[in-house]
Amino acid sequence: MDFLMLLKAIILGLVEGITEFAPVSSTGHMIIVDDMWLQSKEFLTKPIANTFKVVIQLGSILAVVIVFRNRFIDMLGLNRLFNKGTVQHTQGLKLSQVIVGLIPAGILGVLFEDYIDERLFSTSSVLIGLVIGAVFMIIADIFGAKNLKVDSVDQITYRQAFTIGLIQCFSLWPGFSRSGSTISGGVLLGLSHRAAADFTFIMAVPIMAGASFLSLIKNLEYFTMDAMPFFIAGFISAFVFALISIRFFLKLINKVKLIPFAIYRIVLAAVIYIVYF
Repeated sequence: MDFLMLLKAIILGLVEGITEFAPVSSTGHMIIVDDMWLQSKEFLTKPIANTFKVVIQLGSILAVVIVFRNRFIDMLGLNRLFNKGTVQHTQGLKLSQVIVGLIPAGILGVLFEDYIDERLFSTSSVLIGLVIGAVFMIIADIFGAKNLKVDSVDQITYRQAFTIGLIQCFSLWPGFSRSGSTISGGVLLGLSHRAAADFTFIMAVPIMAGASFLSLIKNLEYFTMDAMPFFIAGFISAFVFALISIRFFLKLINKVKLIPFAIYRIVLAAVIYIVYF
């Protein structure tokens, strides 16, 4: 494993960490660097490259767990363990509300997984997702601001959680962006941008972690000694940059809202179109 490959792992982890939870589509960014970086060495066959993508995604998920650790402790009923025997229900969001939000996309994802992988994971599909997702975000900013009812994720209702879950189904289309769809949906339902972002990030952990662990189990044979330094460097890079990105985004989102990210998505779509077509 040479230094250049480790550097490439770090750069790919950076791309994953910064874009996974921002509403800009990590898929759109990864396809730009995919051919150039991931398959530039002989040992990085397609299965190993795909395994690497799962590994760095786990790094990003771990960052979310760290940022929202107190909420997860509360939702899982672990307060007694972490508070020396005293139970303190300081958070209003319930685990059942998160599960309700996961149901729609979870069902559709299982039913149409093969179709999505075979038919929709293409550059042209990502371009469509980037642009339509950008339009949806602009609509959310224009109309959602007039309907602000929920300033904190602790105030979310089961109906709002389920509706956001339904809107999350749009993210099954590559390039649409999970966070882009759910934050926009939350804003349209009357949540503040920060409340919608909090719910989006928390809801992402179980569905992404479950999918990633299943993929890892299927690809355990590719964790060879040659590939491990590449995987570890990418994982650490994704974790560190996701941690920075998430904290920065949560402080920023109520101020800048979604339109700047929508404009960026349109520019990204133009770049991808120029590069690939």
